Amino acid sequence: MEEADAIEALERLGLSNYEAKVFAALQRLGTGTARDVHRVTDVPRSQVYGAAESLQDRGLVEVQQSKPIQYRPVSLDAARAHLRGEFERTQEQAFDYLETARQERGDTGERREDIWTVHGRASINGRIAQLLDDAEDRILFAVGADAGPLEDAVADLLVERAADGVAVNAVGADALEDRFGDTDVSVYHFPADHPHDDGPVDRVVVVDGATVLLSVRDERDDLELDEETAIWSSRTGIAAVLIQLIDSGLGEIGGV
Repeated sequence: MEEADAIEALERLGLSNYEAKVFAALQRLGTGTARDVHRVTDVPRSQVYGAAESLQDRGLVEVQQSKPIQYRPVSLDAARAHLRGEFERTQEQAFDYLETARQERGDTGERREDIWTVHGRASINGRIAQLLDDAEDRILFAVGADAGPLEDAVADLLVERAADGVAVNAVGADALEDRFGDTDVSVYHFPADHPHDDGPVDRVVVVDGATVLLSVRDERDDLELDEETAIWSSRTGIAAVLIQLIDSGLGEIGGV
């Protein structure tokens, strides 16, 4: 990592640009005055004092009240602990507010025919995990023939929900048998003549007969990597239609 990258990373952790530059400079200097810091950075000397003072308040810099004033950074372990604690406190405060705002939103009682779109494998995995967590009775998890490998986090959650007493049915390739063979997850395979490998469908999730997620891959030649996009809906007419179509398509697989 170059110094500029490190400065940007420190800014993402909550330091101002001048604070990040002063802190990095002190790591190189060990101990230094405002003049010393100014000499090795583009921070104006008059701004070094304020940045160093702020760093002291954050617990990242120690100050010696000499003439001239000397500054020394705390150890990297201490700095890491301070920044981690500050980040976690800030995160907690922000999400406490967001949770309060969400609860104050209330329920309008209006029935909405919503269908949501999620882009990217990581975001889709996060939505799938939330849907699986919310399941009370039944989960159907199906994968296309050319789907990528099943992530451990998703597989582990399917096993966990099955152990909780939720009926979990996994439909797809033979590899699922190896993954779930010794668990409470029921595994089913498409018949040899089933057109399950037609099209870019990657994953299908149905929860409690009321919520559905369907993901597809964009395999355009101009993309370096396959992009995955999912749509999902819960307790809506759209969800009911999609689930009926999925159930119809899987009807020939006994037990699902």
